[in-house]
Amino acid sequence: MVALVDDRWALAAGTGAWAAIAFLAVPGERPPQFGLDHEFAIEDPEFLTTMAGATGVAPVPGNRIDILQNGDQFYPAMLTAIRAAEHSVTIEAYIYWAGEVGLEFAEALSATAARGVCVKILLDSVGSASIGEEILKRLERGGCQLAWYNPLRWYSIGRFNHRTHRKSLIIDGRIGFTGGAGIADHWRGNAQDANHWRDTQLRIEGPAVQPLQTGFAHNWLQTTGELISGDLFYPPIQAAGSLAAQTIMSAPEVGASTVRTMYYLSIVCARRTIYIANPYFVPDEVAVAALLEARRRGVDVRIMMAGVHNDTWLARRNSLRLCGQLLRGGITLLEYNRTMLHQKTMVVDGVWATIGTTNFDNRSFSHNDENNVCVFDAVWAGALARTFLDDERTCDPVTLEQWQRRGLVERAGEALAWFLEDQA
Repeated sequence: MVALVDDRWALAAGTGAWAAIAFLAVPGERPPQFGLDHEFAIEDPEFLTTMAGATGVAPVPGNRIDILQNGDQFYPAMLTAIRAAEHSVTIEAYIYWAGEVGLEFAEALSATAARGVCVKILLDSVGSASIGEEILKRLERGGCQLAWYNPLRWYSIGRFNHRTHRKSLIIDGRIGFTGGAGIADHWRGNAQDANHWRDTQLRIEGPAVQPLQTGFAHNWLQTTGELISGDLFYPPIQAAGSLAAQTIMSAPEVGASTVRTMYYLSIVCARRTIYIANPYFVPDEVAVAALLEARRRGVDVRIMMAGVHNDTWLARRNSLRLCGQLLRGGITLLEYNRTMLHQKTMVVDGVWATIGTTNFDNRSFSHNDENNVCVFDAVWAGALARTFLDDERTCDPVTLEQWQRRGLVERAGEALAWFLEDQA
């Protein structure tokens, strides 16, 4: 206001711009400050009951959950399921980009819709902005229904940071896919080089599918005004396997990140091992303290992050900025340098595991709609732990000596990244 009175218009404009950035960047949700000092362990009965109460999601039995590694495994499974759909296909996706994979999905979705299956696709208006006219026209010609989540409008500027970061595909309300991958060419292959990303998806059959459909339905209603209903989308679900699972849906509008709660509660209850693989690892002070406390009580804490092939400069600089205190506390930090690491997984004590869409940062916890699937099972979690250890062989360790030798340019970049930490 003083700048305007003194006719310093440039200063006023700059101040206003920074105020707008600060307003949009500040998260509306905060981590828990108290109560993260539990005496019970992951394998104690109190853990699952507390997790169910804290997240509002109880484990449901009767699921089959297959872990699919890299595009060579998950894309064929997803396309096969789309082509076999009988009643409905729903997709909620942050990324659907132009390219060969996008066209292949468009053809499968269009052919499925053309034979009478109801196909509804909800895409984030920012993440999928580069989908391209060719794909959009194919989807439209095939009879698919497509809507854009939270398009950028002047009257919704206060919500533009609220994105759907979910990646869910639900077939007939019975089969679901979710995990780290969107629909784009760089997820093809088997993470063999820098052009083919490393990622993990789940194929789910059983009751754990329904929350994914509920999450889609909520955002579809918010976006289009249409309530989806009936057994096309919500059929009676029968048991398909032996696993009990929690499908945790997280959204900023509820005021607290249920996925953040799941992560932090798991960390404080760990007694032997914590293996986290996450591309954008930017823990807040509460998470750092919980991880350091876990290490002090003898937990082997290993964190795998995206390395030199990181698609987000801001996240990488913020991750590196925080390495010092974690390394000094004895935590193992690993950079996956074969290609872009993009999966979001955690295994605790070899019995509790989660795979989902959520990055370990404030953007995912505070601004995005996310989902994670959690399983308490030694065999299932053990398989994911072995995958983590296999990936570890491809990683380069981050050492304290290496971190301390960072140059002035790197440190300056980290200072800038710190200012925009909540956008990482």
